[in-house]
Order: sequence, then C-alpha cells, then structure tokens
Amino acid sequence: MLRIESLVKKYPTGDVALQGVSLQVPDGQVMALIGPSGAGKSTLIRCINRLVEPTSGQVWLNDQDLARMNSAQLRRARRKIGMIFQEYALVERLTVMENVLSGQLGYVNFWQSWFRRFPQHTIEEAFRLLERVGLGSFIDKRADALSGGQRQRVGIARALLQNPDLLLVDEPTASLDPKTSRQIMRLICELAQERQLSVIVNIHDVPLAQMFAQRIVGLRLGEIVYDGSPDLLTPDVLTNIYGEEDWTSASDEDQQEVDPPKSPVYETVTQEI
Repeated sequence: MLRIESLVKKYPTGDVALQGVSLQVPDGQVMALIGPSGAGKSTLIRCINRLVEPTSGQVWLNDQDLARMNSAQLRRARRKIGMIFQEYALVERLTVMENVLSGQLGYVNFWQSWFRRFPQHTIEEAFRLLERVGLGSFIDKRADALSGGQRQRVGIARALLQNPDLLLVDEPTASLDPKTSRQIMRLICELAQERQLSVIVNIHDVPLAQMFAQRIVGLRLGEIVYDGSPDLLTPDVLTNIYGEEDWTSASDEDQQEVDPPKSPVYETVTQEI
C-alpha cells in the first residue's frame, strides 16, 4: 500500500506545486490523477519516487518512508517502484528484450549490466512478460522500429520486470490514438489486478480515466479537490477541478471520439499495436 501524508513541494522561486497532499492507494487499485496543466500531477508522481525532492511530508510504501531515506536506501527502495513514462524512455538502438532487461539494473552488479549478463530466471521472466503484453514475436526488434503502442508495452514489461509493489504511470496515452489508448489502459488495469499493484496514472483524458480507473483524484493548484468514484465525476465536479466549461457538451464530444461504433474487430484487443 502507498500512503502519502501532508506532502508539500515548494520551489526556490516561491511557487508551491503541492499543498499538503494526503492520500492512500491500496494494493490492486488503479487510481487516475486528473487536473489542469500545472495542477501538480507530474510533481506528485515524481515526489513519490523522489525524482523531485519533496519539501515536507511523508511517503510510505508499505512500512518504509521514502521521503526520509538516504541515497543508498532510496536506490534499494526504487526497485519496488515501477515507472512508465510518457515518452517511453527506451534506448532506441537496443532490442526489445534488452530494453526490458534494463528493468533489472537495480538488482545486478556493474559488470553484469555492462555485459548484459542477467540470471537465467530473469531472462525467462522477461520472455513471459513480453508474451503477456503481446510482444512475444518482437524480442529481437530494435526499439526504434516499433510503433508508439508497442513502445509503451515495452515500457510496461520493463517496469514489471522489477517486480514492483507500486506502479507510477505518467501520461501513458498522450501520443496514442483512441483505440491504442484503450488497449494500453486495459492492459495496465489487468496487470494491476493480476499482481495486486498499487497504480497511479497521471492522465489528461478524463473519459478514458472514467472508463478504466477504479478511483479518480482531481488536483487543482496543488490541492486535492476531488477523490472518489469515476461515476460521481459530474459537470459540477469537473468545473471545480478545471474551471468553467460546458462539460455536458464536451463530454458528448469526447465520448464520440473515444467510443467508435461497436464491431467485433474494434472490440478485440490485438496483439500488435
């Protein structure tokens, strides 16, 4: 379980990105983090794994306070925190398998990583994960030859190879078409349930968040202004999060874009994106 208590991030300029954020994410729950640009969504995710240093507050992953760890302790704790990036963060010249195996760099010594010598059980698990995310036939393909959806699946497999307790996902569908976006979100949710992961997804697509997340947290100016069920995300709530807008009209337009006419071809999740 992830537990955040009174998390504050204040920059030297005086700007406050997070104003005492507190929340819990149980094992197996997918929580979508929504809000306007500048609300503090990315800062919150990066404060959890301390890619950004919080000013104050506590971040508990199971029984460990990540915010108070020294650098050596944090390196070990990060093994249990998977991160999936918007821009994929793959090494373009390496193969799919080599990129996935990089998820184990925190577990092997320097020379093993340098010569890419990983334990046999790690390699076998990488094969299993690539099959699970639908890339079993892409093992030897270079990352720069993949589509956006395929790259995102490599990133998911790499994060899961860490055997994490927590998965942080930053805008996983920002560069993807609607169909691929659905497939990626569905895959993340299925894996969260299979592995009982706590998952936080920073996402701009509100209809997509409502479709797949079990819980939605809305941030505005660094504060939580909504924390609840996707079903209760009414126009009034959206106005509180984002500001005045004709949300009824916008929701209809978004739904038309996200929900194309149903057909067996569309509803089937393909193995290749």
